Amino acid sequence: MAIPGTVRAVLAKLVADLDYPMYIVTAAAAGERSGCLVGFGTQTSIHPERFLACISRKNHTMGVAEGADVLAVHFVSDEPKQRDLAELFGGETGDATDKFERCAWHEGTGGAPLLDDVPNRFVGRVLERFDLGDHVGFLLDPVDADEADEGVHELGFQEAKDIEPGHPA
Repeated sequence: MAIPGTVRAVLAKLVADLDYPMYIVTAAAAGERSGCLVGFGTQTSIHPERFLACISRKNHTMGVAEGADVLAVHFVSDEPKQRDLAELFGGETGDATDKFERCAWHEGTGGAPLLDDVPNRFVGRVLERFDLGDHVGFLLDPVDADEADEGVHELGFQEAKDIEPGHPA
């Protein structure tokens, strides 16, 4: 067992090699839209279907997501166009850049911005928001979904590590 002072260091080493999927989460509220690359997200229930998307408190998207009734979760592949979108939504901040001016998108269910080049996605109604430390978890109830690409390789955390974040986590 690790000495208490080293627990955080040991945990950091253990999770550094995880390769969880990356998502782009988009939101719209009060006439503003935003989106970010998210590494903390997971299905939390089968019946009923539920998904937890976690957004950093420091991220511009957090302010928009707090006022949104729905969020769109895009399942990003390692295909070049989608990788470029991951770099845009992960490497730029909405504080300084309108990311949606730099990509094709349209308004989806509940006003959620849907990225045209990431066809595997769903829109979820925000059921609850949870304080998770430096992130807020949004528990989502899927209300609409699209699947256009089957058998694509997801963009994983290890492949996205080189994206310089627009904001620190």
